[in-house]
Order: sequence, then structure tokens, then C-alpha cells
Amino acid sequence: MWGHNGGAVVTDEPDRTHEERGGGMPHRPVLTTAVLHYLAARPGAVIADGTVGAGGHAAELAARLAPGGRLLGLDWDDDALALAVERLDEYGEAVRLIRAPFQDLAQVSAELGLPRLDGLLLDLGLSSMHVDRPERGFSFLQDGPLDMRMDRRRALTAREAVNTWPSDELAQVIREYGEDRYASRIARAIERARSSGPIETTRELAGIVAGATPGARASRRLHPATRTFQALRLAVNDELGALRTLLAALPDLLAPGGRAVIISFHSLEDRLVKRAFLDAARQGWGRVLTKKPVRPDADEVASNPRSRSAKLRALERLP
Repeated sequence: MWGHNGGAVVTDEPDRTHEERGGGMPHRPVLTTAVLHYLAARPGAVIADGTVGAGGHAAELAARLAPGGRLLGLDWDDDALALAVERLDEYGEAVRLIRAPFQDLAQVSAELGLPRLDGLLLDLGLSSMHVDRPERGFSFLQDGPLDMRMDRRRALTAREAVNTWPSDELAQVIREYGEDRYASRIARAIERARSSGPIETTRELAGIVAGATPGARASRRLHPATRTFQALRLAVNDELGALRTLLAALPDLLAPGGRAVIISFHSLEDRLVKRAFLDAARQGWGRVLTKKPVRPDADEVASNPRSRSAKLRALERLP
């Protein structure tokens, strides 16, 4: 069913339960109703979830693909895949989970002998299992090591970036990826702080950033370090580069009538998706299904505050 590799799950580590991997709150999928509407999953279809996470969206999709459909789930985080394995086990051979980043989807699909896709989903947000686990280093709300790697096989960590990158390079990353007007001040403050010893923890870095940011910002909705942490995470994981690679592959990945649904959580990602979808329409191979991005309603935001910045855009592949 899945080509020469066989089996329902591929990882490069022994199977471990979610509890053995450290637990944490499962990620709550956002905009599920819109995802199901725009992907239009049906029996026999082939759909890929490039950011399968804990399997929330994937479970809803897999339930609609029988009989005869297949769902390919990718994620670059082994903790996320452990959750997805448990959640999707009931669907057996209809689901295949692979530890790989979503930009490798074309290669993985070819290796598995999959036809072009009837549907593709990307949910680009951080999951609760990342934010709520201090040892992953994504959040300054709890103290933890400066890591921020989605895929812990990657060599580059936030600690290395913060302690070794030149001040002007740090400033450029914070300015471009964090869209922070105080990027140069923050970078200089980091450079001064590390001169007396390496910066090791999330709260230590957050304190340095807050100290370099004018006090007026402290009263605003965002913590002063929010944009710096976003910038470092995007840089460490090359998230925008991965998204560009996937967007460029869409014409070859999608079957005629196939649909791509992408959920983003900040303006840099959303702009890339919007531009790529408009280019597809201008080039004549795609039709934009969402004139404006779909946003969560008040009830969803109230029940899941982390959904508040989500934006969903959808594209259909034309013949």
C-alpha cells in the first residue's frame, strides 16, 4: 500500500510512549472546521499533513478517507510523532507517519510511491508540547535551556546563535524575523551580557531583552522578549526557508483539483503564503479559495487563546 518501505510508521528511534518522552499538554488543533471544509477529504483520497504534531487534524482527516484513502503525516519532532502514533493507531495501514520536515514532502512521497496529493495541510504554529515544556527552550515563561530546535538532530541551537553570532547578524535576524524596531539595541545588549559569560537560559535572555527595550513597551500586550524569541526560533529552524521550499513544490505535489490548506501564526509566514497563492492564480495553475484569511471565531479564541493569531489560506490546483 505504501511502496517498498512497508509498515505504518517510520522513525529513527525506539518507540516510546508520550509519558516516557516527558508528557506535556497535547496540542489543540485550530480552525478544524475550516480545515475539513477546504480540504474536502473524501473516501479514497490521498492527503498529506506536513506538520502532523499530536495528530489532531490528522485524526479528523483520516476518519473521512475510508475506505481506500491514505494519510501521510510528517513531523520533524520525535515527541510530536510519539503522540501521533498513539492517536492514529486505530487507522492502521491507512496512515503512515514519517519523521521528516515538511519541505521534504516531495522526496518522501516519491519514495513511498504516492500519486499526486488530493490534499495538503500545514499548521505552522508552535504546539503546546513545545511551549509548555521548559527543556525545549521555546518560552521565557518557564526557565529552560536556550535550545528552540524543532528537530533535535539539528546542530544549531538558540544558545549557539545568542552566544556566537556577531552583533550585527543578531540585529538583522531580530529585525527581519522578529520585526522589532529595537533590534540593534537588543543585539548590543546581548553582546555586552555574553562578554562576561555565556547566556544559558530562556529567562536570562528574556531579562536582557527587556532591559534593552524602552519601558513603554512593557505595558503593551506583548512581552518585550516575544519578538526576539520568535526571530531566534525562525532562524534556528530555518522555518521560512522550509516554507518557501514547500510552496515552490506545490504545482508538482498537488493533483488536479487537489487543495493546499496552510495555517500561519505571524505576518512573515502569512505574507509568503498569500504571495505564493496569488502567484499560482496569476500563472494559471491555481485558484485561491480564500479571498481573505479565515480566522478563529470568538468561541474558539475563548476556549483556546493560542488560536487568536491563526490565519488559514487555501488554494486549489487547476488542471
